[in-house]
Formats: sequence, C-alpha cells, structure tokens
Amino acid sequence: MSKSALRKDKTCLNCRHVAEQRFCPNCGQENTESRKTFHHLFIHFFEDLTHYENAFWRTIKNLLFKPSALTSEYLSGKRLSYLAPVRLYIFISFITFFLITVIPDAEDRLVKSNQTETTKVTDKDGIVRDSIISSTKGLKNILEKNYESEKDSAKGYEYNYNGKKYKSRSKEPNKFFNFGYKSVKELDSIQKYGPEDEKLGDFEYWICKKTFLVTEHNTKEQIFEKFKDSFIHNFPKVLFIYMPIFAFFLWLFHGKKRWYYFDHGIFTLHYFSFLLTIVLIVFLVDWVLTAFGDITSLGVINGIFHFVAYVWAFYYFFPAHHRFYRESRTVSFLKSMVLFWINSIFILIILILFALYTFINIH
Repeated sequence: MSKSALRKDKTCLNCRHVAEQRFCPNCGQENTESRKTFHHLFIHFFEDLTHYENAFWRTIKNLLFKPSALTSEYLSGKRLSYLAPVRLYIFISFITFFLITVIPDAEDRLVKSNQTETTKVTDKDGIVRDSIISSTKGLKNILEKNYESEKDSAKGYEYNYNGKKYKSRSKEPNKFFNFGYKSVKELDSIQKYGPEDEKLGDFEYWICKKTFLVTEHNTKEQIFEKFKDSFIHNFPKVLFIYMPIFAFFLWLFHGKKRWYYFDHGIFTLHYFSFLLTIVLIVFLVDWVLTAFGDITSLGVINGIFHFVAYVWAFYYFFPAHHRFYRESRTVSFLKSMVLFWINSIFILIILILFALYTFINIH
C-alpha cells in the first residue's frame, strides 16, 4: 500500500465521488496527491514489479505442477493472487514466439561455432568456389563428397544404399514436385490450346502454377526458411483461433446447467498457456545445453528432459479434466480420450490448411 499523504480535499480526482477513506468507494482510486516525487515513482515501480513477480511465479507454479488448480481457484473467486487467464496466455504466447524468433536454432549455432573463415578454392574444373575452413575433423572430406554428389546429380546420377552410382531419370534441380511440365509457359499453353483431356481443373492448375512460381524463384533452403518464418509468425493466431473450438467441445461433453461456456473457456486458456509454457521451457533448455557444444552427456540429458516434458504435456490433460469437472475416473478418462482424438483430428486439419496458406504466401 502507498504511504503517500492523503489529500485534504475528499473529492475523488477520477470520478468526483466523495472519498472519506484512503480509497474511493466508487472507483477504488487512492485519494492522494497526483504529483509525485522521483523517489515515490521509483518506490511505486518497485512495489508493482514485486507484486507482479509474486503473482506471476505463483501462477506458473500452479499452472505447471497442479493441473486445473489455477482454473478452480480463479472460478472460486480467488483472482488477485494470480494473473488473469487472458493476460497470462498473451504474455506467455508473446514471450515464447518472440524468443523462438530471435534466438537462433541449435543447429545454426553449432554450424557457426565450427566455422572460422571462408576462402576461395579452385576445383578440378577450374571454377572458383567458396570453401569454409572448419575446426571440425573430417568436414573437408564431407564437403568434397557433397560437391561430387551434387555434380553427379546434375549429370543424372544417383547413389543407392550401397554407395554405387547409377543413372537416374532426368529431373530439374530445386523442384519439389514434378507435374510433367517444364515451365509455366508450357503449362499455360497446354491449358489454353491443348486437348481437353490434357487440361487441368481450375484448382489443380492453380496449385501447379503456384508451385512452379515458388520453386522457380526460390531454392529449397529459401522455401524452407520462408515457410518456417511464416509458420512461427502465424502459429499463435492458429492457437488463438482454435481455443473457442476446444472450449466448444468441452461444452458439448459436460452438463449445460452445471457448467457455463465461460468455465470451459477459462480451462482452455489455462491449458493452452500450460502447453506454450512447456514449449518455452523445452526450447530454453535446448538452447542452453547446445551452447556448450556437441557433448554426449549433455545430449543425453537434453533427450531425457525432452522425453519427460512431452510425456507430462500429454498426460497433463487427463488429471486436469478429472479434477476440474469432478467426475469419476472412468468417465473422465473416457471423455478425455474422446476429446483428445477429436481435437487431434481438428488440429491436424487446421495445420494442413495453415501449411497450404503458408505455402501460397511464399514469394
């Protein structure tokens, strides 16, 4: 509580209501002087930060280790001690996807840690190429083998599982799909002037043309990077869109008189916040451990941690559902399994549509 002196005037500066005590009974604003010193500003900031941190860590502790406890506490009226569900989800979602976007991938950092300098090297054909000098043993041989493999692939050769080279069917480089057309011009020409049995349907033609345009102007690596960036950027929107659907399925499977849709919505917000928190923790642990390099023991620890985190993320919904809706274990388990498969199917459909949308918007 602030220790500032009360104003002599009992009229609230916010709503003009008479405030006999420290706080206005109408709007709750503290009836103190509006002009503060820098010392008061600093103390007030520290008090607010401490209160927020206490509420935040208390919320995260209950969210991670006490399934449904946070939801039950909130709906019972105990709300000042915890972060509000919407604020919690927005905060965790922002932090998670911001860090994933800003912090480089583990593989990228391992590659950069091995790279020391880049020099110009002339190959057997007299072509000057960039060659990365690395401290990793054997990398030079790997680069040479990759180069030879790329030359053979360009000439139409491939390798079987025994490492023997054989002649393959000709194919264009950097093409993910082979629709039987060499270019967009050929596709458009057949679509306009070709026989009816060779023409494509409107949707098939659109997919083929879009695929050609994307692969002609981007390499496989560029397509993957653009797809990943777009997916990370838009995935929070997908989760946010799906939350009302998730809550709707909960509403269908439980008594309408006993539970309101609002109750299911709070449960959904907390559950999705838990999933995002697990993703964030796994990402940070992976980032920290891989910062020490390719150490076998740390890799084993990282793998064990991933396994435990994903198992807990899968199992979490079952005790949360049982404790919150207070049904028998058998009924709760059966409902949880049905809800799990229904939501898995719908999420898969949404992810497929989203992946198609992401591919369409690659330029």
